[in-house]
Amino acid sequence: MEQRTLGTTGYSVTEVGLGTWNIGSDWGDVNDEEGREAVRTALDAGIDFLDTADVYGDGKSERNIGTVLDERDAFDDVTVATKAGRRLDPHEPAGYNHENLERFVDRSRENLGVDSLDLLQLHCPPTQVYYQPETFDALDELRASGRVDAYGVSVEKVEEGLKAMEYPGVETIQLVFNPFRQRPADLLFHEAKRRDVGIIVRVPLASGLLTGTIDRDTEFPENDHRNYNREGEAFDVGETFAGVPFEAGLDAVDALRPLVPETMSMAQFTLRWILSFDAVTTVIPGSTSPEHIETNVAAADLPPLSADQHQQVTQVYDDYVREHVHQRW
Repeated sequence: MEQRTLGTTGYSVTEVGLGTWNIGSDWGDVNDEEGREAVRTALDAGIDFLDTADVYGDGKSERNIGTVLDERDAFDDVTVATKAGRRLDPHEPAGYNHENLERFVDRSRENLGVDSLDLLQLHCPPTQVYYQPETFDALDELRASGRVDAYGVSVEKVEEGLKAMEYPGVETIQLVFNPFRQRPADLLFHEAKRRDVGIIVRVPLASGLLTGTIDRDTEFPENDHRNYNREGEAFDVGETFAGVPFEAGLDAVDALRPLVPETMSMAQFTLRWILSFDAVTTVIPGSTSPEHIETNVAAADLPPLSADQHQQVTQVYDDYVREHVHQRW
């Protein structure tokens, strides 16, 4: 698996990383050993980029990552990106200040068992935060103090990513991007390349829709966000099925099926599509299935998609998805 340079951070990371939201919370019941085994499988498959957050299981995801890296003495070999801000209650722009961010950073350092965080990302803060220079001054101070090696932002909207890049200290943008969320490929990707900002792609498989294994009869556990957040009841609906209404998403998946070569799964086709955009640094599908983690990694070495396949994916987006998502995020 090839590596790509993560903006100006100095890190080179594998094209496919591992997202670890699901080993913390909101994806049904996952015990600690299952979570740690997912991390081990990822490392064994060659992944050297892990993404987590302090609120994934109230630190559970961070602690499981720290345990595995410690048992393998792999802290120097793996880049870990975490996030901060969603512990605020209420979750309001004023809370994104130096005092709170330092407190969150110190907790994450303890959870992971490190002196300094490789990469800290603001965790989908309110849009107003991107218009608060003092928040980014605080991040600069945390980096200068040695608590953080680099920082970036995890955004919901293209507008937020574009605004964040105006701050010179922002080295990475994390966002939702997949065949059902194509808007970032326009201006945002262009600006990221121009400014040498790394792009981390989350929700690449649209919460499982783009694996092709979910149908109209699929039921999700009560504590799975695909059950309780379909209308955005708990957090931004764009994090659940990429914001596409469930039935419309299934129709779009059916339209994509004929485009997938026999040599690829739909998940691999999707990941290969994402990696064809050179602004993308790494994509972070999450899974606790060793088989799924290994096949996700294998997607990086599959042949690129053709121009005709790209055009047809765009046509499916235009026909089934665009009206639901394009101007919203």
